[in-house]
Amino acid sequence: MADWIVWLILAGVLVGLEIFTGTFYLLMVGIGLAAGGTTAFLGAGRPLQFLCAAVVGVIATVLLRNRRDAAGGQDSASDPNVNLDIGQTIKVNKWHDLDSGKYTSRALYRGTMWDVDLMHGSTPHPGIFVIREVRGSRLLVSDNSADSSREEA
Repeated sequence: MADWIVWLILAGVLVGLEIFTGTFYLLMVGIGLAAGGTTAFLGAGRPLQFLCAAVVGVIATVLLRNRRDAAGGQDSASDPNVNLDIGQTIKVNKWHDLDSGKYTSRALYRGTMWDVDLMHGSTPHPGIFVIREVRGSRLLVSDNSADSSREEA
């Protein structure tokens, strides 16, 4: 099998694995492997193929990292531009004290029951809360008193 085919198969495998991780870093390394395949297709020797794959992969990864840092590095779990649940309201009827200053509850949101955690600095009372972050199947919420203290700061 030709070298360039092996490079492209490896790149395809990494791009396929990227679908399961969602980090984009495997995609950047896959781009590097595709560059190695292109170099092989053009007839370069193996050392140059590996060098090209490594350089392109590293550059793509560094550019991705810098772009994320320049964008503020905000986690998608709390970014309202990524997750439309951020900023929505939810009604909580009762809080359960976990005896460590943490409060949790179950609440109906979008037609199903969700686990809800109260963010630090919020008051555990029955009522309407604002979703600030989504972590898996858990909603992190704050109350209006936490919102007003954020606006004043």
